[in-house]
Amino acid sequence: PNIVNGFDKSAMLVHYADNVILPRYQLTQQKLAALQTVSEKFMAAPSVTTQAELKNAYVEAHLQYERVAVFQFGPAETRLLDVFANFSGGLDYDFNTSGALTGFSIDTTTIENNIAAGSYDLTKTTRNSLYAQGFPALNYLFFAPDAVQRFAAANPTNRIQYTRDVLTRLKSLVDQTSGDWATYRGDFIANTKTNVGSPIGNMVNQLAYQVDLLKGPRIGWPFGKQSGGLVFATKCEAYYAGISAALAAENLSSMKDMYTGADSGKGLSNYLVALNRSALNDEVTAQFDTALAALQLIPDPMSASFTAEPAKIDAAYKEIQKLLTLLKTDVASATGVQITFTDNDGD
Repeated sequence: PNIVNGFDKSAMLVHYADNVILPRYQLTQQKLAALQTVSEKFMAAPSVTTQAELKNAYVEAHLQYERVAVFQFGPAETRLLDVFANFSGGLDYDFNTSGALTGFSIDTTTIENNIAAGSYDLTKTTRNSLYAQGFPALNYLFFAPDAVQRFAAANPTNRIQYTRDVLTRLKSLVDQTSGDWATYRGDFIANTKTNVGSPIGNMVNQLAYQVDLLKGPRIGWPFGKQSGGLVFATKCEAYYAGISAALAAENLSSMKDMYTGADSGKGLSNYLVALNRSALNDEVTAQFDTALAALQLIPDPMSASFTAEPAKIDAAYKEIQKLLTLLKTDVASATGVQITFTDNDGD
């Protein structure tokens, strides 16, 4: 039934589609358009000053992308948006070899080879391709230590073209995903079941999956949790921009918004209350806040904090792990949702 103890599941899905998901995709489109404009300005006149302006636009776009990362179902899944835009390496990859492309690696070798060749196929789903486009590539192209000099070099034509192509493709994937939602919305709001592939099933799964990515590739793995304490500083998100901690906090904050339906009274949190699980909902909401507070104590660049502030990283990791257990086990069970993804790190 659509109504559970007076709570309207259809109204919940309409709220998510119209007030949370679609507006966030549209804002992501706008931020990427703004980034395109500023990047053209920087590439036309590369300097420390134009790079600083570029960095502001980049940070805004990447933070905004974190606000849609949790909607990796429906059109985003069909388009492989997160895989092409901000590849995390997934949850089943060995994190012990320094040379391996894992976590939020950036494949600078492939990027430079693509630029030198002047021809490349960004639709390939190989690891080298995924780590040479989207936010990882922009990070390196715009903010590597010698980025300004490289754009100011004698003949930057290929570099400018590659950067433009990467940004155009990223914007196009977000545009397509946003556009597809106009059609997908009907299916999304019509299905109030909680089985595998249903909107509620997808949302609960994505919440758990994204918290697992936060625990693994975003924080725990580069910190050394899978490699006997060996830190892989360059494999954290947005390494060259130095904003990994800010991105992680934004990522978690947007997940809390998804859980609560942006505090609308029409969120998954309210659905739990309608299912007579208000104590669990209180616990989950409080754990979101505790984990977020712990994350916000980590100074950026996080790549340096892995070594300089290990206690803060460890504290945040533990709180995220508690949140993951609540979502993956208790919330999934309470809502009758089957968790369909697996990881290999034995949490």
